[in-house]
Amino acid sequence: MVRAAVLPAVGAPLEIAEIDLPDPGPGQVRIRLAAAGVCHSDLSLSNGTMRVPVPAVLGHEGAGTVVSVGEGVTHVAPGDPVILNWAPSCGTCHACTLGEVWLCANALNGAADVYAHRGSDGSDLHPGLNVAAFAEETVVAASCVLPLPEGIPLTDAALLGCAVLTGYGAIHHSAQVREGETVAVFGVGGVGLSTLQSARIAGATTIVAVDVSPEKEELARAAGATDYVVASENTAREIRTLTGKQGVDVAVECVGRAVTIRTAWESTRRGGRTTVVGIGGKDQQVTFNALELFHWGRTLSGCVYGNSDPAKDVPVLAEHVRAGRLDLGSLVTERIALDGIPGAFENMVAGKGGRALVIF
Repeated sequence: MVRAAVLPAVGAPLEIAEIDLPDPGPGQVRIRLAAAGVCHSDLSLSNGTMRVPVPAVLGHEGAGTVVSVGEGVTHVAPGDPVILNWAPSCGTCHACTLGEVWLCANALNGAADVYAHRGSDGSDLHPGLNVAAFAEETVVAASCVLPLPEGIPLTDAALLGCAVLTGYGAIHHSAQVREGETVAVFGVGGVGLSTLQSARIAGATTIVAVDVSPEKEELARAAGATDYVVASENTAREIRTLTGKQGVDVAVECVGRAVTIRTAWESTRRGGRTTVVGIGGKDQQVTFNALELFHWGRTLSGCVYGNSDPAKDVPVLAEHVRAGRLDLGSLVTERIALDGIPGAFENMVAGKGGRALVIF
């Protein structure tokens, strides 16, 4: 038996419970978690903004050590430090054949599986976004496991599994920020802080961080922001003032709210790029008129998992960490136990802090 944070039903409080994990079968790996990040997507799953089968063990940003492997697994072995990849590509669907592995049609098929059972009554449990990282141990498909590059602290490495891949990919893959460009980042949580660091790595000059909380300015500037704007109805105007009345070359929205997406769009210069990373609900409707689409000539694009290929991008990120360009530890503003996850959810709703990290 191992302890896990179980979501019994959509909208219900998480319950800390003992669960029964099976031995890994063919093509599976059992992992002892060292750490798991608490991501806004976990909150969205718990409140029904995004749907997964329940009861479930959530958590998709994690790192740990291999305990055992099933038949046919050769790329990792017991004792190896690893990162969890919650969206493994199948390699055969249309998106994968185009090289767009972040859009794999089959990436989340594993979320419907029964991967464990509740210790108290034997009821079925699903693995959230494939990997069920809110637990002391988990059993996952081998495709969800990436070897951890050398020189990366195991607990901090958990952040590579979602926040950092997403923020880095938004800058380098989706928006393709070039040296000397100007960038605005909306939302200074774990993903936003990763995006700010990535904009600095890309060589952006003016880097504007935007958030509703004045208290996050120090975090934002430490991550690379040259300017900080407290969100208001005048945000777009303030950003244009900071950029010679032009607007930024690139705006990255990490919140998932209609008003924020619209403001990010209005903060982007004519011909610039607006990238939406935040996951919003179906009720968040964003509207544009036909004339402004023509006149401004901006590009508006969604960004899934940073448009990243984890197998290729994690080694690149590791090199940035080793060289001191990317600071994983600075993204973490709270280190908690399993029973601290509900409080971390409350802080996200209130707009407090960066990334909370569950330490096992």
